[in-house]
Amino acid sequence: MLGPAGRTQVGVPALHNHQQDERQRRCTAPSLRSARPAPSELVPLALVRSPTTLFAVTSENIAPTRDLASLARGTARRPARGIVRLVQANPTRTSLERTANAAARRLLRSLAAVRSFGSAGGLEHVRVRRSLARQSLLVALAAATVDTVFIALSGMFAASPPAGTAMVLSVGAVDLALAAPPSTAAAVTVAQVVLRVVAAWLLHHNGLPVRVTDVGYLVAGYRAGAWLSDRAALVAVPLLAIGASGAGVAAGGIAARDWRLLLITCVSAGIVPWLVGRYTAGRSAYIAELEQREQLRQQQQHAALDRALADEREAIARDLHDVISHHVSAIGIHAGAARLALAGDPGAATRSLTAVEDASRAAMVDLRRQLDLLHGRDEAGRRQPGLAEIEELVDTVRAAGLDVEVHTTGATAALPESLDVIVYRIVQELLTNALRHGSGPARLSVHRRPDRILIEETNPVAAHDDPPASPHRGLDGIRRRADLFGGTVDHGRDPTDRWRITVSIPIGAA
Repeated sequence: MLGPAGRTQVGVPALHNHQQDERQRRCTAPSLRSARPAPSELVPLALVRSPTTLFAVTSENIAPTRDLASLARGTARRPARGIVRLVQANPTRTSLERTANAAARRLLRSLAAVRSFGSAGGLEHVRVRRSLARQSLLVALAAATVDTVFIALSGMFAASPPAGTAMVLSVGAVDLALAAPPSTAAAVTVAQVVLRVVAAWLLHHNGLPVRVTDVGYLVAGYRAGAWLSDRAALVAVPLLAIGASGAGVAAGGIAARDWRLLLITCVSAGIVPWLVGRYTAGRSAYIAELEQREQLRQQQQHAALDRALADEREAIARDLHDVISHHVSAIGIHAGAARLALAGDPGAATRSLTAVEDASRAAMVDLRRQLDLLHGRDEAGRRQPGLAEIEELVDTVRAAGLDVEVHTTGATAALPESLDVIVYRIVQELLTNALRHGSGPARLSVHRRPDRILIEETNPVAAHDDPPASPHRGLDGIRRRADLFGGTVDHGRDPTDRWRITVSIPIGAA
């Protein structure tokens, strides 16, 4: 049904009666294909038309440009999340409508098959099955050809043309059944055994040359070992042995008391093909399991690599945040102070601009250090900053206007290098947060204990301001850095309404 603007209302019954002229019918299908429905509408994938009913096979939540070709290739811009269904306008009433309904259902099944086997794994499964079917057909044709040629050369047609014709047809039919699907392996095996024993007995008692299935029987034994389940395969072993030896006994070629010849016949014609099939199937299953394990291992390696890359990106983001946030915050504060001081105190403006210059140079040094680490080179021998540079860091913050009181206890200079860098970055972020969010002097203490290092920072904050209410990147970075060494972070307002954050990091974890 067409809407007021000429858009197709897909999913609403589209009624077309006999009174509509041919021009309206021709205009309907293009409008269905060119309509650009809203995301909540249904997009037509195919149409099946009858004089009174318009069938539309549709799918929900598919981009308007998606068609059957892109659905089969799996290259659509958006995945199909809806359920493919058939929209029918009214109940079928005529034979023509029933034909159209059947065609639409066949189309729906085809679409379902496309969606089921559209993935690489499904298409690969189809290719493997087709290859196995072709191989089975070639083997069956070869077995039927060889067995029928042997029957023709045995002189059976000269002795009795009807018997020869019956044997050729029977053997050919049973051998061609070897091309049937694996689910029929048991029935084909039974047919081969019965034909081999019964035909040998009938031919021998009628004085005709005895010639039965040989190649087909070997192939049937192989199929029984390769395709049957464990219980059915075990049942097939004595059945194949009976068929191999029973045919010789029924034909009179093997005496019932000659157990050595019976055993050789059972093993060569019945058990050996079964063992070959069983071994081949087991080896194929083992190889498939190894391939599956290798695929799983590769997926796990890729997942581990993705996690490592994600962790590395987070580490780089934390370092860049610490460097840029600290120095840019100082630059911003000094730039504002310089702007205010230009009108009345040129000396103060000069000092602020000098601080801006120093902060920008320090930021560039830190950025170059990070880039050298990312590129894997450090020609100048620059090391990552540690607690030895804590005084320079505090001086930068003081120059930005924050009064900082620092207390250190213990041998902080003897920290492991990795922990030294982490502690420096944490202190840098703490002072940057105090500079940005604090409203008064800050107090920083770094205590070295025998088993851990404690970092504590306090500063007053305005009643309406809460430092972690910003983007949280600073506190998240502190928490992640502490987690690397099994540390803990505790923050919040204390009873005196001061902002307090405490970081505890075990030294042994470094």
